[in-house]
Amino acid sequence: MTTPRSDLVKAAHYFHQCGWMWGTAGNLSIRLEDNSFWITASGKAKGELTENDLLRLELDGTIAESPLPDLKPSAETSIHQAIYALFPEAQACYHVHSIEANLVSNFTAAPELPLPPLEMIKGFGIWEEHPNCAMPLFDNHLDVPKIGQAIRDRFHAAPPQIPALLIRNHGVTVWGRSAEEARNRIELAEFVFRYMVQSRRCGLPD
Repeated sequence: MTTPRSDLVKAAHYFHQCGWMWGTAGNLSIRLEDNSFWITASGKAKGELTENDLLRLELDGTIAESPLPDLKPSAETSIHQAIYALFPEAQACYHVHSIEANLVSNFTAAPELPLPPLEMIKGFGIWEEHPNCAMPLFDNHLDVPKIGQAIRDRFHAAPPQIPALLIRNHGVTVWGRSAEEARNRIELAEFVFRYMVQSRRCGLPD
């Protein structure tokens, strides 16, 4: 029987094996029925993550439960808080760092990254034969709450086309109605990024 905590540990190990969560990079969370959420603690190696490396936070960031006394919430908790506050349907929020995500974030200076019209885009809920789709792109800040506030401000004014966003030279964040859906969307995003990088190498048009 799986639990939210075991789902997060399993996902972290898998993403580490894929090369998307090297070292302590990235963070994952799952929301519970009471609106609190389990999230990976700061500074924990994702390839060796255990259930004791997770904290349960209230939506305002207050620690509700901590298996160990010295755990600190991920530095990027504000991104998860923004997603859960904006999208009631979001039950899982995954943020990973990959080489391809960093590369494609520099393909445009615009606030959105146009995505190629691939059939796999349907995994983001876009069911069109030749989808015209773009991923929101945000500037990176060392002060991560600035990123969280930028997400809140933009998405409150104009909801995104797809349940994903990219932070320049940082990584991708997706959300879903379940841990499984969020994992699938991370895989989809990374496939699209890899395709875009390979396309440029082959000289194909964007």
